[in-house]
Amino acid sequence: METMSSNYQSGDFFDELIDAKQQARPPAQQLLGYLDSLSEDELETRRLMAEATIQEMGISFTVYTEEGNIDRAWPFDIIPRIISAADWRIAEQGLKQRLTALNLFIDDLYHDQNVIKDGIIPEHVIKDSKNFRPECIGISPAHGVWAHICGTDLVRAEDGEFYVLEDNLRVPSGVSYMLENRAITKRVLPELFEKDRIQPIGSYPSQLFDTLASLSPRDIEEPEIVVLTPGIYNSAYFEHAFLAQQMGTELVEGSDLFVDSDDCVYMKTINGPERVDVIYRRIDDLFLDPEAFDSESVLGVPGLMRAWRKGNVALANAPGAGVADDKVVYAYVPDIIRYYLKEEPILKNVKTYLCEEPDQRAYVLENLDKLVVKPANESGGYGMLVGPHSTKKEQALFAELITKHPRNYIAQPTLKLSTAPTLISKGSLEPRHLDLRPFILQGKDIYVTAGGLTRVAMKKGSLVVNSSQGGGSKDTWIVETEEL
Repeated sequence: METMSSNYQSGDFFDELIDAKQQARPPAQQLLGYLDSLSEDELETRRLMAEATIQEMGISFTVYTEEGNIDRAWPFDIIPRIISAADWRIAEQGLKQRLTALNLFIDDLYHDQNVIKDGIIPEHVIKDSKNFRPECIGISPAHGVWAHICGTDLVRAEDGEFYVLEDNLRVPSGVSYMLENRAITKRVLPELFEKDRIQPIGSYPSQLFDTLASLSPRDIEEPEIVVLTPGIYNSAYFEHAFLAQQMGTELVEGSDLFVDSDDCVYMKTINGPERVDVIYRRIDDLFLDPEAFDSESVLGVPGLMRAWRKGNVALANAPGAGVADDKVVYAYVPDIIRYYLKEEPILKNVKTYLCEEPDQRAYVLENLDKLVVKPANESGGYGMLVGPHSTKKEQALFAELITKHPRNYIAQPTLKLSTAPTLISKGSLEPRHLDLRPFILQGKDIYVTAGGLTRVAMKKGSLVVNSSQGGGSKDTWIVETEEL
């Protein structure tokens, strides 16, 4: 009998749910069997139910355009992305290993810089980094951890293996959408949660709270934790409000806080000033404190760096953590893991060409039509050249940029990103490329989400998954297929 999935063709790509013989991969058997049992009308009803739920829950994101800021409903596909628990256990260990090494690296950079002295990474890479903060030299955050919340972007290539595409260590976003995706899917496909052994993700807010509480400079039972937001016009404001509400903490703007003469941070309340112990900041470094960084910033708190330096408040993520976010530093992470942990990396990097190296730059300039070129410190998919989908004019522009500022660019092969079935129109499944952003928390302990935020390139053939550029998202299921 012809079913919806039997007509599915993934082409030359590794598909997460259906193998090359058109058979469901073991973790996806329950899901695909269930979807094939639904009529086109039933499946369309589920899709419309998801859209209505997104509207009802007010799940949105902001896109910055030349015409102004536009709030859009969260783009969502109801067909989950499924990963076996056995595969995920390996990825989880690799993510823990990677963040542990990166935090040791950041701490070393702001103290002894042994990693430079021992020749593991060139000094100029750090000296020229836009995110190295001299103001942080000599500071020792709790547990030696600088990046407490990390969003590591993973991709699966044609060999089915996970590769790290980049590390997001400044103010990584997206975890609220991961949680909301699960809430929507439970509403739309509730039957499957009774049959499949899907690992839960709902504990993330409490895990985040515990991570933040472990940073408190005061040894008290209930430290005061706040989420610091730039305000309602920020593209991730939905997430800031969501996480504050889920953790039961206050959502504040810079004007709600002040640093007193005792170099402690206080929150203005109707009952008077209340001391703050931990700030989960969703503001970039340079806007945090007008005394230390941008004197014109109205988003931050004057004196905040002074209070942090004296150990009177904890900041997550710590200022300066973005030095390890640099895509040039990314190329050295395997060596950083070997240096600090004396271990081989569990997760591989994507092959990376450093444009500052003359031989590698020459190769990049000769092969712009085949490579993906990325600026060292941009995010959100901005400032990139996707060679196979670019014009000669765009390639010429990037050749000029690379030649003028080689330190600012890296290049990577155009990966054959994995695909997953996506509901494109009524009853029609088509493959779409995707990536995955799991979230790793490190404070006193270390924790990895079961899966993460799967982002989907909703346009056929596109490799750009960012929601700001037309991408969508799916729920991510880590499914146990072996007998326990």
